[in-house]
Amino acid sequence: MTVASVLTHLGTATARPWAFLILIGYAALWLVFERQTFDWHGFATMATWAMTLFIQRAEHRDTQALQAKLDELLRANARAQDELTTIDEKEPEEIERRRKAEDG
Repeated sequence: MTVASVLTHLGTATARPWAFLILIGYAALWLVFERQTFDWHGFATMATWAMTLFIQRAEHRDTQALQAKLDELLRANARAQDELTTIDEKEPEEIERRRKAEDG
């Protein structure tokens, strides 16, 4: 497994609901074990982390919806290449190489 592959899977994992459970668990443990250090800075840290997860989840939802729509269009068009329906499973660099090869 390459570093790029690990990063792609990590990005997808952070869009899952359990990522929010990890955030809540981390905050709870922080409050239990280091309550005195959970000040405005700690709150800002947790808020930043939560907003990052919200943004990641929204982007993941939008991407999945867009992919579903494109998959349907590819299935409806008889001239479309079948392998394009699974191109979203490839690494971004591989997709970029394919697009450049087809353009030029």
